[in-house]
Amino acid sequence: MGWELHAISTFAGHRSTESTMRYIHLSGRDLADKLNRTMEHIHAWRIEALTRMNTVGDGGIK
Repeated sequence: MGWELHAISTFAGHRSTESTMRYIHLSGRDLADKLNRTMEHIHAWRIEALTRMNTVGDGGIK
């Protein structure tokens, strides 16, 4: 089962399918690697944000 171009565009955060078409030629491995790097970045950002919230919640920034 494949994905429709619009679904891929939405998942990738593209405003238009033309942006997606620029990258659609990438292999599945390339796309998986890019997604993994992006998810690692998002995870690190979330951990940093949660740590800051916890620090502020402890009575101030440490």
